[in-house]
Parts: sequence; C-alpha cells; structure tokens
Amino acid sequence: MSKTNFQSMDEYIAACPEQTHERLQEIRAAIKKLAPDAKEKISYQIACFELNGRNLIHFAGWKKHVSLYPVPAGSEAFERQIEPYVDGKGTLKFPLDEPLPIKLIERVVKLHLDVNK
Repeated sequence: MSKTNFQSMDEYIAACPEQTHERLQEIRAAIKKLAPDAKEKISYQIACFELNGRNLIHFAGWKKHVSLYPVPAGSEAFERQIEPYVDGKGTLKFPLDEPLPIKLIERVVKLHLDVNK
C-alpha cells in the first residue's frame, strides 16, 4: 500500500489488500459492538478507535495477515491464548489462511476497555 494520509477508516480499508477487506470489517464490527462510543480515526496511518480521548486499539490489513495493536496485559491464560499470534512487541498477527479468532479479538478489546475507563 503506497497511499498515506487516509481521511477515513473506509478509505483505509479500501486501500488495503482486497483479501483483507472482509476480515478488517469483521474486526471493525466487533470493536463497534463492544465500544459503541469509540470514534473511528486514522492513527499512524492505520485504522484506530479512540475512546475518552485516547487511542483504544489499532488494526491493519497486510498481504498475508491482519494485525491488531497494541497487545494488552492479561492473565497467564490470556497470554497462552494469544501466543500463536504474537509477533514482536505489541502486535498480534492473524494469518489470512486461518479462521479469524473473533472471540480472542473481542477479549483483546475488552481488556483495552477495562484500562481505558
């Protein structure tokens, strides 16, 4: 993706690889469901939701995966759950050739919401 300066989340998602569009919309819908008051925005040139004046969560589409940022702190059980998806500090990568773990994504969002009060 060579474009920058996106004006909306719709514009950002449209510019991502086509094979990620459906997954990005699923992530977007999950976040909206759990955080209906969060505002959509672009931050660091990727999709982001803001709540209470702070960035809540970012997500992005890439050629072979979609990503969620940052990884929240959680219990040992949560750490084991996310282990297959952790890539570097603060990034979860969900490969396009595997089912999207929407329940895990919802858990990540809920952990962020707990901290963002």
